[in-house]
Amino acid sequence: MTESTTKVNLLGMSPAKLEAFFDEIGEKRFRATQVLKWIHQLGATSFDEMTNISKALREKLSKIAEIRDPEVVLENVSKDGTRKWVIRTDGGSCVEAVLIPENGRATLCVSSQIGCALDCSFCSTGKQGFNRNLSAAEIIGQVRIAIRSFGPFDPSGDRRVTNVVLMGMGEPLMNFDNVVDAIHLMMEDNAYCLSKRRVTLSTAGVVPAIDKLGEVTDVSLAVSLHAPNDELRDQLVPINKRYPINELIDACNRYLSGLNDKRVATVEYTLIAGVNDQPEHARQLVKVLRRLPSKLNLIPFNPFPNSGYERPSDSAILAFKQVMLNGGVLTTVRKTRGDDVDAACGQLVGQVADRTRRSQKYIPVIQEVSPQEISKP
Repeated sequence: MTESTTKVNLLGMSPAKLEAFFDEIGEKRFRATQVLKWIHQLGATSFDEMTNISKALREKLSKIAEIRDPEVVLENVSKDGTRKWVIRTDGGSCVEAVLIPENGRATLCVSSQIGCALDCSFCSTGKQGFNRNLSAAEIIGQVRIAIRSFGPFDPSGDRRVTNVVLMGMGEPLMNFDNVVDAIHLMMEDNAYCLSKRRVTLSTAGVVPAIDKLGEVTDVSLAVSLHAPNDELRDQLVPINKRYPINELIDACNRYLSGLNDKRVATVEYTLIAGVNDQPEHARQLVKVLRRLPSKLNLIPFNPFPNSGYERPSDSAILAFKQVMLNGGVLTTVRKTRGDDVDAACGQLVGQVADRTRRSQKYIPVIQEVSPQEISKP
């Protein structure tokens, strides 16, 4: 590398990649651990802060590398304590991250893409089209932003972020490599030290990538199902046309069988008035979930302009829940949080400069996915 070379952002490098970086520049591998701790445990933003590293190495790193966070454009705090950040990425487009505090926990919902290519009909994020994948630095940067918002940087001192869910803008498994690097940092002992039970990846059902995921990590799994049969799910979640419900359930079972504990999958089901919220839908869903060790999270639809959908009545929500409980399915109803700052589920929109045409979005992106292709950068 030379001084004129574009600087390498070390923020999103996994431990293995950071070790390889130090190898490449002729330095000892143990430097990777030192730098990891400075960046992710002490919140360093420059190499000058790294006092246990020689001045010569700090100067060398300053010439060829950087620690660059995404830019916070806006921070809103809801009346219920939920925090939402609008974050500008390279290229000028924005994504959003949301921190939800509750009962001693603080769950951070992070984005993995600018926009989303899957076009789920009830999700406002999908209505903006797809721009690009986020880098690992842009993903893990959302964690740093959330922790720093509470004051002096300390990722674990008072458990400011206790849980992370990749459930914001985008389909995480369509950005496989960068998401996995960020996950490794979240669980790394020298970084954020989060338990595998406290990092959850949510997918709409990219089946080959679920299998690939099981080969490289053991984070918790959530599945955006939203319908109990293929006919309805084809309409709500178009990826179902490529990977129908039975294939998705089989993939989830394979993933769970590879874990060394008794974790279950979280199944997410957005309840939409008159669409998928009827007792018959609930009875069908009971049959589907009998095939999968799981818990069900019912999410009342959060309205957004021109969606064409409405939130079910409270009585319809409770009736649906009761059918599920009677069928032996552990079921909770997600409390809507942060909707006064558009931070509720399905409301993560952001401002995307490049709105990909729908005709170019669905078939090329989904049908070209294979286990081999998923592993490519």
